[in-house]
Amino acid sequence: MMKALRIYAGPAARKHIAQHGLRPNDIRTVPGAAGGPKGLILGPLDRFIFGRWLTQSSQQVHLVGASIGAWRLSTACLSDPESAFQRFEHDYVRQQFEVPPGQKRLSPHQLSERFAESLHDFYGGRIAEVLNHPRYRLHVVTSRGRHILGREGRARTPVGYLGAFATNSLHRKSLGAWLERCVFSTPGAALPFGTQDFRTRQHALSEANFNLVLQASCSIPFLLAAVHDIPGAPRGAYWDGGITDYHLHLDYQPADDGLVLYPHFQQAVVPGWLDKGLRWRHKSTGFLDRMVVLAPDPEWVKTLPNGKLPDRKDFIRFANDAQARISAWGRATREAQRLSDEFEDWLQRGDAAETLPL
Repeated sequence: MMKALRIYAGPAARKHIAQHGLRPNDIRTVPGAAGGPKGLILGPLDRFIFGRWLTQSSQQVHLVGASIGAWRLSTACLSDPESAFQRFEHDYVRQQFEVPPGQKRLSPHQLSERFAESLHDFYGGRIAEVLNHPRYRLHVVTSRGRHILGREGRARTPVGYLGAFATNSLHRKSLGAWLERCVFSTPGAALPFGTQDFRTRQHALSEANFNLVLQASCSIPFLLAAVHDIPGAPRGAYWDGGITDYHLHLDYQPADDGLVLYPHFQQAVVPGWLDKGLRWRHKSTGFLDRMVVLAPDPEWVKTLPNGKLPDRKDFIRFANDAQARISAWGRATREAQRLSDEFEDWLQRGDAAETLPL
């Protein structure tokens, strides 16, 4: 029978697994990628890792997320994470966007208003659980506009992103002239990665800014409105964290020779959103030497509805039949239980030979 899960690891992580296996007390960092509905395929893994596996250890763990990855990892910080992830999946799969009469689609501001309402409903009265988790230190990545992108505007935003795309194509670091990585962290938590690769700021999460930060981290340019002037951070427009850090290809520096465990929806850890078409930037680097990636086998993905992972294009594909989209996404998330089952089986068997080079 075709396996659903592939396990990839950097050279230091593969050596560690060969000597010790993979134990919950090895994990120091868990990233969560941007990617919209693709992240739904990781639901069963999230429930197992945070609800049953990491609970067998006691060390501090850094959770670094952008966009839907930030939403997933914030959910991991709630009490009873298994039920919290169940609700997250249920609500995300069943979301629908009714368009008012006379409109062809919702405007970015209308979408942002609805998203803000959903975050308020989901985390209402529970933000303190996230910020005061005894073990987890949350880091939410956003992209703050600079210069022309410092405020959102009908003309300046497309011009600014055109400039960002052009300069990023030449050198990733030059993207920092247009956007900077702004990370909002559990108060007092140091970043678990180096920041020499890209212009970076760090600010504290608080009850006053948590929902705005999470909304900003999920605010895809042109689809949702930017979040302006987040309390506790410099004035400006804040967008999706995936723009600067699509799959969080960061200079991970896990403490005590620990490991980075990355439930991901593919093998490649792409640096930024604007790097999606730049295939030469999809390769592994020394930043990922201590990383273990859990990803679906591409051949197994072809067995899912429509032969692919859920994605944002499904909102267009099923524009006139929301129930068909909900059914397809529901089936994909049920099939994804195999990812969790196979990971649990691999942990019990401890077969290092099944680990592939990242």
